[in-house]
Amino acid sequence: MQAKQQKIVRTFASVLVLGAGFAFSTATIAAEITGAGATFPYPIYAKWAEAYKAKTGIGMNYQSIGSGGGIKQIKAKTVDFGASDKPLTPAELDKDGLMQFPTVVGGIVPVYNIPGVASGALRLNGKILADIFIGKIQKWNSPEIVAINKGVNLPNMPITVVHRSDGSGTTFVFTNYLAKVSPEWKEKVGNDSSVAWPAGVGGKGNEGVASFVQRIKGAIGYVEYAYAKENKIAYSIMQNKDGMFVAPDDKTFQAAAAGADWERAPGFYEILTDEPGKTSWPITGATFILMHKIQAKPENAREVLKFFDWSYANGDKLAEQLEYVPLPDSVTKIINKAWKAQIKDTSGKAVW
Repeated sequence: MQAKQQKIVRTFASVLVLGAGFAFSTATIAAEITGAGATFPYPIYAKWAEAYKAKTGIGMNYQSIGSGGGIKQIKAKTVDFGASDKPLTPAELDKDGLMQFPTVVGGIVPVYNIPGVASGALRLNGKILADIFIGKIQKWNSPEIVAINKGVNLPNMPITVVHRSDGSGTTFVFTNYLAKVSPEWKEKVGNDSSVAWPAGVGGKGNEGVASFVQRIKGAIGYVEYAYAKENKIAYSIMQNKDGMFVAPDDKTFQAAAAGADWERAPGFYEILTDEPGKTSWPITGATFILMHKIQAKPENAREVLKFFDWSYANGDKLAEQLEYVPLPDSVTKIINKAWKAQIKDTSGKAVW
């Protein structure tokens, strides 16, 4: 009888929960792996978790609350792992006893709602994008936009800027790009996961930004490419550092990530915006997992590492279907070594 009861408890414990919020009336139901943070990788983490649970029976509770929330929760040790699109510097990691590692690479795209302008028909460059988000360009038929969009019927319509309202790694990557291509943006607004936006309205998460853009005619925002693709939101093509206009997809994200040197990057700290290359997407970024180096619950940490190890080995096709770029085997081997060297239990024994 006792063995049967234990089996029932284990079955309940493997229930998968994913999303920004969750509630159950039965205290017995719980996820075995808990994480919180970035909305950027949520689509692929959801797919991986579904496949992993089908294979192993082990579920994952991932709260898609934004990178800022994920960083706060892992620091507070309320989750097994945090997730952030903003990589923490080696100094920040050391301060809180954390280590980080990348999972996939993806792209952030400007999305818009301009009546009569189809997805991919609008061309933008870094300077124009920065001037729109800083509030200098306020109409869709402004001369600067018309000049690089010959043949596109741009209306005399006000531009409504939509940005993130929460602390966001997507915002970090987006503003990092704007700061690189616009000295004015760098001086007046800067680069962080949360900035003092000069114009526009705020939406929570990639979902919130996408929703606002879909509802407001004349709107422009920025979201992770999978959100634009899944929700059929129009997105622009972009002029990259080499002066070429490129569309977002896994090949242009991969081109931007080609120069990343993960082995030499301290703490896996790499930023992939405005990278050279004729086919590089200019607003590209990796997304990261954060874990404590010293684990009071080593069995939980081991389950987290098992999940990501399985995802690296078996999740490439799922990632590619959502236009994320999987990490090559050479990089995942480096990550595996970092797990062995850095994540330990309270006695100093390696968890992995």
